[in-house]
Amino acid sequence: MDTMTGPGLATRPGRHDVPPGGRPAARSRLRKPFAVVAAVAAAIAGTVAALTVGHSKAASAPACTVGSSAGPTYTLTSEQAQNAAIIAAVAFKEGLPDHAVTVALATSLQESELRNLPYGDRDSVGLFQQRPSQGWGTRAQLLDPVYSTSAFYRGLTQVPGWQTMPVTDAAQAVQRSADAGAYAAWEDEARAVAVALTGEVPAGLACRLAGFGGAAPAPTALGQALSTEMGSDLLGIPVGTKTGWQVAAWVVAHAYNYHVRGVAFAGMIWQPGSGGWKEDRHQPVPQSVTVQSGA
Repeated sequence: MDTMTGPGLATRPGRHDVPPGGRPAARSRLRKPFAVVAAVAAAIAGTVAALTVGHSKAASAPACTVGSSAGPTYTLTSEQAQNAAIIAAVAFKEGLPDHAVTVALATSLQESELRNLPYGDRDSVGLFQQRPSQGWGTRAQLLDPVYSTSAFYRGLTQVPGWQTMPVTDAAQAVQRSADAGAYAAWEDEARAVAVALTGEVPAGLACRLAGFGGAAPAPTALGQALSTEMGSDLLGIPVGTKTGWQVAAWVVAHAYNYHVRGVAFAGMIWQPGSGGWKEDRHQPVPQSVTVQSGA
């Protein structure tokens, strides 16, 4: 198996070491994508309503949805939504097409269920279950979602023709999993999440929150996080429609941890209590993303 020999990524790192005469068991799928029907939606609403401010379980309860009436709707926890938004943001920062986001999301859904896991098979950790021993980076680096996502994209962009590859083939070319077809099961969900978080559709991500996590961060923290993840602070300045919706979705996905009480863009507004987007007639700058946070 090829392994990465240094920061230059001379060869692509492997997800697993396959022992002679055998193959390690594939990671089991933690959950399946599903269409939300009225009964399930009602159950989720009841779960969300029971969340409490700062409660440790709040970030792991379904709170966010992506999808449309024309197709399946998928649910994400606040933690999953924020990690998915980071994956989309890093692609934006690195100038990668939306297909890269879909590949990365399908990979993370399979490997960690979009969770930044501090454990895994052997020394695997993080969103993509990358291994320090295989040259991906140090354990601390791989537990930084921005770093681990960038490392995944470095591996992806070394795959010849990845831009036109099927999602599962591109993911497998980077991860080299023992179960080469495992990523295919997540393609539909990954594509729906990517469409919402790259701004391809307006108001694509909705999150209903009953409270926020932890202590309120500093007023500048949200803009600093956006700069780190997306490359610059794009709040409150004129932006194009697709970029604006990506930034707006990014803010919604980070709302739980950054205590965001409202996001407005292009004549629409999101607020955590209602969870959905609605028309906003009071937005002063139609093509800038504005945020209300704090108490």
